[in-house]
Amino acid sequence: MKNKFFAIGAKEILFILAPIVIVAIVICMAWARMLNLAINVGLADQARLVSEKVSYEARIASEPPAVALESLAQAIKANPTKKNISDLLKAFASHYPQCTEFYYSTAASHKNGGWLITNDDWDVPDNFEHAERPWYIGATASKGKIFCSEPYIAQPNDNLCISYSIAIYGERNEFIGIAACDLLLNKLEEAIEGINFSSNSKIHVLDGNGRFLTHKDPSYVLEKNYFDETHLDKKKYSAKTYLDGVQKAFVKNGYFFSVRKIENSSWFVVVEGPISDFSGQLAKPFYMMIAITVLLILGIIIFYGKIITSTRVKEAELSEKLISETQNLFVAAKENAATSQDQSAAVKEIVATMEDNNALSESISEKIKGVSDVAAKTNSDVADGVTYLAENVRQLHEIADANQTTIDGIKSLGSKIGNIWDIVSLINSVADQAKIIAFNAELEASSAGEAGRNFQIVATEIRRLADGIIDGTKEIKERITEIQQSSDSLILASENGTTKINEGVENASVLSERFESIKGASEITATSSSDITTIIHQQAVASEQILITLKQIASGVENFTTATEHISQASKNLSSIASELNNKTDPEANA
Repeated sequence: MKNKFFAIGAKEILFILAPIVIVAIVICMAWARMLNLAINVGLADQARLVSEKVSYEARIASEPPAVALESLAQAIKANPTKKNISDLLKAFASHYPQCTEFYYSTAASHKNGGWLITNDDWDVPDNFEHAERPWYIGATASKGKIFCSEPYIAQPNDNLCISYSIAIYGERNEFIGIAACDLLLNKLEEAIEGINFSSNSKIHVLDGNGRFLTHKDPSYVLEKNYFDETHLDKKKYSAKTYLDGVQKAFVKNGYFFSVRKIENSSWFVVVEGPISDFSGQLAKPFYMMIAITVLLILGIIIFYGKIITSTRVKEAELSEKLISETQNLFVAAKENAATSQDQSAAVKEIVATMEDNNALSESISEKIKGVSDVAAKTNSDVADGVTYLAENVRQLHEIADANQTTIDGIKSLGSKIGNIWDIVSLINSVADQAKIIAFNAELEASSAGEAGRNFQIVATEIRRLADGIIDGTKEIKERITEIQQSSDSLILASENGTTKINEGVENASVLSERFESIKGASEITATSSSDITTIIHQQAVASEQILITLKQIASGVENFTTATEHISQASKNLSSIASELNNKTDPEANA
């Protein structure tokens, strides 16, 4: 088995090496990414630190003259004589050699009798007007605070410098003059010369417009602009966006950049350089990690090969046991398959029986439901019939009452007709008397002659009227007689109708009792039908649930049968694989 490791096939070697090589490539890429991030972050931090250091050195170079100027202003304020001011200027110039000149001017301009005095006793030309100089104007506007001017050419030595100036006020707060000093710009260059970031990095001090205030080439100072030569993205960055007072440090397009504003001034420190100055040094750990990774891969391959060699021996032993067990498993699987098939057939027969039973239950449920619906409809119709019958009985009672009222009215009318007979007889008697009176009046009128002629006419008309009344009353009597006969006939007919109506009421009451009894029976029938429907439905649901369960059991038995067949086939395949594995791991078989 010792040489077994060297007998591994090409596919197995590829299987071993492929994932390890992929992991190694991923690790190397991750290390490269981490190295790039480390370089970017590290360089940005270092550039920021350098810009802070340059800012500090520039501030240290320029701050002492400003502090000295405040002390000079206090001394002049205490004794503003020309002799004392000259001595003070010389003394301060000797203590601050970085300043090229200290000087003082009166509040009054030169043309108004004012004067200017310097530490080197410069003979001021007649045409020199100190009140028009930037340091004078700026200090006047600052009103007691230090003013720092833009770089300019200072007289009389024509040096490029900046001026610090401060307005001085007397005891009564009156403006008495300006104290100032000039700081050479080359002092800033000297302050940052000792700061070296990398071999190709550049460090400059700029004004707010991007002009160089320090540069190795003096011709660049105040003449050329940083943004004309930088590797910054000029579309994205300009003097306005880059020199905005916000500290920045970043790596972009193979270069590192940093900018910082110098405190108490309008100047900026910028640092710029290629990252290639540092990538070579930082790449050494990267190559070392790659070498370590390669060595680890080789070690893993050797270790993995030894594991395979020892595993093959164990595989040979296990394959023998596996063959024996798989054969037993194959036999058991065959037996389980036969048993499960018998069970599956039995369960299918039960399922078929339950399906028939379920169908029968559903048919009975539907028929019982139909009977229940008919019973409910009959109950509803009987209830409506009872209601209508009760309404008919009520209406018959109302008709009987109305008929009795009619009879009573007719009888009352008969009595009233009798009264009319009396009135007609009275009218007839009055008419007879009127007729007699008229006859007597005619006799009297005829005996009266021509004078009673008109009265005779009236008497004749009255007698005629009385005859008409008598004839009318005779006709009225005949009509009243007819009415009485009709009334008697109507009373007889109404009384007969009342008897029939009362019989109808009694019959309707009996029919109503019968309908109430039928209604009670139909309600019991409807309730019983509904209960039977519910019971049959519950039975159908239970049968359906049993059927579903049996189907699931049948499906499970079929799945078990299929699984047993698969197990049998898998056992057979496993036995074949074990045999092949045993042949591969047998040294004699491979010889």
